[in-house]
Amino acid sequence: MSEQNNAGTTHTVVVPNSINMVALLGAGDEHLALIEQALEADIHVRGNKITLKGDPGEIALAERMLDELVTIIRTGQGLNAETVERVITMLRVETNERPADVLSLNILSNRGRTIRPKTLNQKRYVDAIDKNTITFGIGPAGTGKTYLAMAKAVQALQAKKVNRIILTRPAVEAGERLGFLPGTLSEKIDPYLRPLYDALHDMIDPETIPKLLASGTIEVAPLAFMRGRSLNDSFIILDEAQNTSPEQMKMFLTRLGFGSKIVVTGDTTQVDLPSGTKSGLRVIEGILDDIEDISFNRLTTSDVVRHRLVGRIVAAYEEFDAEAEARKAASHSNPRFGGNE
Repeated sequence: MSEQNNAGTTHTVVVPNSINMVALLGAGDEHLALIEQALEADIHVRGNKITLKGDPGEIALAERMLDELVTIIRTGQGLNAETVERVITMLRVETNERPADVLSLNILSNRGRTIRPKTLNQKRYVDAIDKNTITFGIGPAGTGKTYLAMAKAVQALQAKKVNRIILTRPAVEAGERLGFLPGTLSEKIDPYLRPLYDALHDMIDPETIPKLLASGTIEVAPLAFMRGRSLNDSFIILDEAQNTSPEQMKMFLTRLGFGSKIVVTGDTTQVDLPSGTKSGLRVIEGILDDIEDISFNRLTTSDVVRHRLVGRIVAAYEEFDAEAEARKAASHSNPRFGGNE
């Protein structure tokens, strides 16, 4: 029901009786407050009737918003402030995908915890992994690019689509090399691979992991261990790929065997290679972007799904770096302002 007047459009939405209004609006109307802040509309609630008043475009957006939230509640998953904010963000983007479809896609469940994409780009990334033999996930820390790839690997193993999972990283970080670290080879490797082990513990019962590692069903190894192998019937993830050289990237991609799938993840803004060494991840898209069955997917600060502050920190650093580049470019174009300050 809607009517038009000088103050804008007024529309009343009737929420189905089966929907708990507290779940929809949030404790203390927290969700309602978020919607009002994000949309230029007056919202009044009486029972299960929600009256929207304002610009027609904003009213239509608010109505879609409520519809998506009701759909998410009907899937049985909880609704919280973070989910409401993500729905608002997705609805602001011109897309055919429904936020409820994105946020309700179950990839993997373990010990009562379900892993799902939380943003539109994450959903597109997960879909690309399903559709392509080789998928690249490129973006800053916290965007879920490695975590989601590992969830898809475990899903494929459980569905018997592959016989094993191989997780690998180049052993180069912050200028350190394996030879300079103390301990046995296993102890030297461990700091580079620990994040992959930690993610595995979220997805597989911890007591079964040693058996899977011992049998080779799951292998976690430095990238150098991939040389000379052909990897069949495997789901292979190369993490921190920005720290590969172009030669290492070529070596890795040509390990692909029959019945296998590869996901390559990395952040091209966080290269720890020695000065003068090109990043294999930075150059690979220009080489492979026209090849069928290979997909490049970019995630951004808006896809950061860690603590809210992580996204803001990443965005602040990106802004700082952009300003520094602009100052550097300006000083080169005007030598009068170069030199010491």
